[in-house]
Amino acid sequence: MNARNWIIGLLFCCGPLWAVACRPADPTLVKIVSSLPRTGSAKQQSDTLVRGIRMAIEEVGSKVGPFRIEYLDLDDSTAAAGQWTSEAEAANARRALQDPDVCAYIGTFNSGAAKVSMPILNLGDLLMVSPANTAVGLTKPGLGEPGEPGVYRPTGRINYMRVVPADDLQGPLSADWAKKRGIQNVYILDDNEVYGKGLADLFDERCREIGIEVLGHDSIDSKAQEFKSLMASIKALAPDLIYFGGTTQSKGGQLAKDMTSAGIQAMLLVPDGCREQVFIDSAGAANLEGRCFVTFGGLPPEKLTGRGRKFVERYREKFGETPEAYAVYGYEAACVALLAINNAGTKNRRAITDAALALRDFDGALGRWSFDENGDTTMRTLTVSGVKNGRFEFEEILNATTAGSEDTTE
Repeated sequence: MNARNWIIGLLFCCGPLWAVACRPADPTLVKIVSSLPRTGSAKQQSDTLVRGIRMAIEEVGSKVGPFRIEYLDLDDSTAAAGQWTSEAEAANARRALQDPDVCAYIGTFNSGAAKVSMPILNLGDLLMVSPANTAVGLTKPGLGEPGEPGVYRPTGRINYMRVVPADDLQGPLSADWAKKRGIQNVYILDDNEVYGKGLADLFDERCREIGIEVLGHDSIDSKAQEFKSLMASIKALAPDLIYFGGTTQSKGGQLAKDMTSAGIQAMLLVPDGCREQVFIDSAGAANLEGRCFVTFGGLPPEKLTGRGRKFVERYREKFGETPEAYAVYGYEAACVALLAINNAGTKNRRAITDAALALRDFDGALGRWSFDENGDTTMRTLTVSGVKNGRFEFEEILNATTAGSEDTTE
């Protein structure tokens, strides 16, 4: 079954999903929902995202123009699975679509989950803003799988946006960084999921373009308990670098632990899906110190300025800790939804979605940015952090405008 037929089957398996509930909507109530993995291994990241969303809504006193704002925190994971599931994400999307008071949907965390809910929400022109999806095929024609992103837009209209840069920035620039660090060869691993494999493939392609030898590229089984035999075979090849396209939840920490146990001396480079303290804790800080680096599509909390720095200060004051990297993206996504509702001035989903798409030079916590014609952010900042003293510490900013050149930092 091809992707388009699968999507059509999903849309129609539970009846006419585009029909909203028959009860009259409350003209003064606007609901914002989020759909994130609230149970299982990604809970630490989703906790910080939800905190950011709540802080944005609290800042406006839960009121925008004539509308009072109600927030619903939905879970797209299950305790049994320990992660997001297609069934849970589809149920959340249908619930939001069929509630006439819901005017914005913040999610998803996982790019694979977005593929499930995007076509459902598109049927109702319901604004969807992701704080974390980075897979290129969700928005960028010609860069993903055949039929993407059109398969997620059955109406032909755009209703999905994201406030985080996509992997066509992170994958190639990560390879450029490795080249600058003197890496001559690399062994690439991925988790065989939409985000991880897509990112690893882009990294792989760029390595070959700039002369980094790819010694091998394997997909792991993220349900495996350990990877000692895999690491033993990689050790024999003596790579300068191991790259993992995946997340903490898809065994990034275990790979790092087994890499050290096998006596591999290579550096380890991981993407933003691993930029959380639980990754370091699961791998063991001593196993990562000075040799593990993480890329991130944006600035880490300690480097934010202006509204971003104020957000970090309020977060610390409220929760007694520095926010994880994605907290500000949850905050920014909620700010986008609130501003779109305000600018639209009407409880009309299409009007609110169009107001979001029209945002230009938005002075947000992430800096000044706009949405382009595909619903992507114009932000082009990538940062690298290393593990020092048991935590990720900022190292450098990579400049997207000079990708491929010898001078890729500023």
